[in-house]
Amino acid sequence: MFPLIRNRRLRSSESIRRLVRETMVSPDDFLVPLFVVEGKGIKEEIPSMPNYYRMSLDNLEKETKELWQMGLCAVLLFVKVPDNLKDNKGSEALNPDGLMQQAIKIVKNACPEMLVMTDVALDPYSSYGHDGIVAEGQILNDETSEVLAEMSVSHAQAGADFVAPSDMMDGRILTIREALEDEGFQNTGIMSYSAKYASAFYGPFRDALDSAPVDIANVPKDKKTYQMDFSNRFEAIRETQMDIDEGADIVMVKPGLAYLDIVREIKNEVDVPVAVYQVSGEYAMLKAAAEKGWLDHDRVMMEQLVAIKRAGANIIASYFAKDFIRVLG
Repeated sequence: MFPLIRNRRLRSSESIRRLVRETMVSPDDFLVPLFVVEGKGIKEEIPSMPNYYRMSLDNLEKETKELWQMGLCAVLLFVKVPDNLKDNKGSEALNPDGLMQQAIKIVKNACPEMLVMTDVALDPYSSYGHDGIVAEGQILNDETSEVLAEMSVSHAQAGADFVAPSDMMDGRILTIREALEDEGFQNTGIMSYSAKYASAFYGPFRDALDSAPVDIANVPKDKKTYQMDFSNRFEAIRETQMDIDEGADIVMVKPGLAYLDIVREIKNEVDVPVAVYQVSGEYAMLKAAAEKGWLDHDRVMMEQLVAIKRAGANIIASYFAKDFIRVLG
């Protein structure tokens, strides 16, 4: 009891604070999202995501090498598909020479040890901007899952280490796992977006890939019939446990900061690694506030990343990865 115990003794200098610090973020914690586009010599800044870029395959190669040299060892690939290649079934997603398949090979050729995860969802390929096939005003679940399984096998054939289904269709993890097993890809992992909420924080990301739902008749205007209601807590645990039972190796909570209670709940319940996606809206808010001089960019960024790790994240998918390395010096 006080005065025998004085907690401030352990805060009295930077040296003692470092010695007893409970949570530390390292480069090994990061999964770096990368946006890939058709063309050559392209590195275009995303307007709503300052200092973040869409890049063509030649620049993807350069970026991969730079990330590896910085000590970052894992990437998560997304592609921006030209409108003329989009349809309701995501046919282009299965093209063995498609942009995603090429991107996987580019990263692996540039840096064989770089861990490659790939986005598995139909929205970049969909003429309707949805993560599934649309029919009579509905998002078809089982038919979509079959396409996602074919897509996952195609990514594995191209060299992906992990596929990352981000769609939230029921049962798709089992369908994907069985397809991978049947094709001999027993060692290809699955990182499931297990608790992905229907969030307003995704806006800049959808701008980056031009993947927002279209506003036309007989097409759902949002993704609320498959992404989770942000009011729900216990549903996240149920969704996550089901994905693990179906074969997920890693589970994810998305978004990050507004859902750290969910991260902790899931971490307390499961025995697999937990990833957190610090999404585009979270990135954009800090960049905008820092540009206005309202917040100290680096200090707030570090505080946010530590909060995500402290909540239980084993993996942090974040657009701040390179900024973090810069701050480390």
